[in-house]
Amino acid sequence: MSRIGKKPIVIPQGVTATVENNTITVKGPKGTLTRTIDATIGCELKENVLTLTCPENASKEIQAKHGLYRALLNNMVTGVHNGFTRTVIINGVGYKSAVAGNKLTLNIGFSHPVEMIAPEGIIFTCTTPTEIVVAGCDKELVGQTAANIKAKRPVEPYHAYGIRYKEEVVVLKEGKKSGK
Repeated sequence: MSRIGKKPIVIPQGVTATVENNTITVKGPKGTLTRTIDATIGCELKENVLTLTCPENASKEIQAKHGLYRALLNNMVTGVHNGFTRTVIINGVGYKSAVAGNKLTLNIGFSHPVEMIAPEGIIFTCTTPTEIVVAGCDKELVGQTAANIKAKRPVEPYHAYGIRYKEEVVVLKEGKKSGK
């Protein structure tokens, strides 16, 4: 049995959850998220506590899904209550970013600016010209959008020019040495 899957999910104040035919909908101040889970995993909502159950003689695949769905549902509850953010840093000479509405414009060393439109439910903010904050209630979408931004200009290992996550550590390579 999954240790993570056994843990109950406590629904905080201001968040409502409904369960219908293995489809869970969570509504909160940041938005609404819906997910359909596997029919073999049982889901029960009692007094603002959501619990998932797994059959006793379940295969390893079903047991793995038990923990997976519990983690996904917990992320849904956390997302609609608090939201998720991912910070991306731009490093390079003349590299900068700007946000206008839901459009992110990146000047990252190409002959043209790179423009990205925020997906539904994602908000871009630029705290500084070299720092972009991707925010939203869906953890998967926030992470994928930040990864799409990062993929526009991967970090170069000699000077660390490029786009990286704020918490990412870039190990620099040593440059060429003069021959004596």
